[in-house]
Amino acid sequence: MQFKKEQIPWAMAAGRALLGPVIIAGEACGWSGLALAGMVVTALVSDIFDGVLARRWRCDTAGLRLFDSMADTVFYVCVAIALAIGQPQIWRDNAALLAALLALEATGFGVALAKFGKPASYHSYLAKVWGLAMAIAVTAAFASAGASALMPVALALGIACNVEGLAMSLVLPVWHKDVKTLRAAGRLRQQLVGVSSSARHAFSA
Repeated sequence: MQFKKEQIPWAMAAGRALLGPVIIAGEACGWSGLALAGMVVTALVSDIFDGVLARRWRCDTAGLRLFDSMADTVFYVCVAIALAIGQPQIWRDNAALLAALLALEATGFGVALAKFGKPASYHSYLAKVWGLAMAIAVTAAFASAGASALMPVALALGIACNVEGLAMSLVLPVWHKDVKTLRAAGRLRQQLVGVSSSARHAFSA
C-alpha cells in the first residue's frame, strides 16, 4: 500500500500520542532527564509541523484536527503521570492549580460531548500559548530534575484556555474546528444563526 504525503500529519500526531507511554516507561526506569526532555521537545516540534504540513497539503480536515487534539491530550496526560512518578513534589506544590485545570478539562470535555457528540477542537491562540508554555515547563522540569518556575504559569494558562474553550462550546450552536478566539466564536455564531434563520424563512415561504 502506497504511503501518501497526506497521511504524514496523521502519523505525526499518532507518534506523539505513542511517545507519551514511552516517557512514562522512561521515567519509571530511570532514564536520563535530558532524554525525557528531548522527547518533549520532539513532541512540540511534531505538534507545530503536523499542522503546517496539513495546511500546505490541504488535508487539514476536521477529523485530523480532532485527532491532533486527542493526541496532545494523551501525550500531556502521560507527561503528567511521568512527573508524578519521578517528581511528585511538582504536583504537590501546584495542587490547587492542577485540580482546577483537571476539573475544567473534564467539564469542557463533558459539555462538548453532550452538545456536539464529540470533543472540542478549537486550536485557539491561547491554546497555542499554553501548549508552548507547558512544553517549556515540563522540558525544564525533566532536564533539571526539579520544579520549573514556569509550571504555575503554564497551569494558569491552561485554566484560562479551558475557560475560553468552555465559553466557546456554550456560544457555538454546532461543532466547529479551529476557532481562534472567543470573539471569533461569537461572530461564527451570528453567521450560523443568520444562515439558519434565512433557511427557515425560505422554507416557510
